[in-house]
Amino acid sequence: MPRYQNIFTQIQVRTAPEMGVAPLSRSYPRTGQPFFFYLMGKIGAAQIGPIYLGSLGIASLFCGFIAIEIIGLNMWASVGWDPIKFVCHLPWLSLAPPPPKYGLMILPPLQEGGWWQIAGFFLTTSILLWWVRTYRRAVQLGLGTHVAWAFASAIWLFLVLGFIRPIMIGSWSEAVPFGIFPHLDWTNNFSLLHGNLFYNPFHCLSIAFLYGSALLFAMHGATILSVTRYGGDRELDQITDRGTAAERAALFWRWTMGFNASMESIHRWAWWFAVLTPLVGGIGILLTGTVVDQWRDWAVLHHYAVPDQYAAPPLPG
Repeated sequence: MPRYQNIFTQIQVRTAPEMGVAPLSRSYPRTGQPFFFYLMGKIGAAQIGPIYLGSLGIASLFCGFIAIEIIGLNMWASVGWDPIKFVCHLPWLSLAPPPPKYGLMILPPLQEGGWWQIAGFFLTTSILLWWVRTYRRAVQLGLGTHVAWAFASAIWLFLVLGFIRPIMIGSWSEAVPFGIFPHLDWTNNFSLLHGNLFYNPFHCLSIAFLYGSALLFAMHGATILSVTRYGGDRELDQITDRGTAAERAALFWRWTMGFNASMESIHRWAWWFAVLTPLVGGIGILLTGTVVDQWRDWAVLHHYAVPDQYAAPPLPG
């Protein structure tokens, strides 16, 4: 008899579309006629829709559309409105912040950073509106607000790069340009200008949490997939009523490394590692050029690095 097991099962459940809990009377209605999509069912739920946008969601998408239009049209104009060049050169195109001579001037000439400011305003507004929407959706559905605060950690890094640090330095020119490779070039130049970010301890912590997040995600995903045959993918059931899946998974990790997380605590581990990645990274960026100008010199001064970068540190004692 066929059974619904996991992502690799050929069977997909089909029934009346799930509409979710009833929305509050003062809420906007959910939109879209739900339907099933077979290929989506191979990697998750096959049902598409309905979706709830509400006033905040609509305003967020509107502001985001304006920002993307400003960025895209400026990039297109930079190649003479040639669609072929626009597509071919898109990874190298950019919309740059104002040059240093304008300092923190509001709305410099459009072609000298004014468009960057306008696009940044609408993009930031879009992101903040989406955060408020995420928070309110969680509250109105009776959920915890963990997703919203994790999103806020990423927003913190975004604001540090494009708003908070430039204000502390006193120039919008310190902000990141819009663009793919120009953004990467900015990151490289930023590190070189300030003595190599690898000597920034907050950058080190951010990288550690980033790699740790990937490791935890891989370990948890592999563990749950390995016990789906015992119902391990129904994690809420395993948290409240430990079954053979939870016992086997815990036993595996105890035997492997002497310690195991629980079906509940592993998600807290993963949440904190992911949240701390942009949080401490933002602190490191904020300190760069404001408190510490040259990170290698700071590292040598605090015995975090040796004066001769090609010499091994002396052995203790």
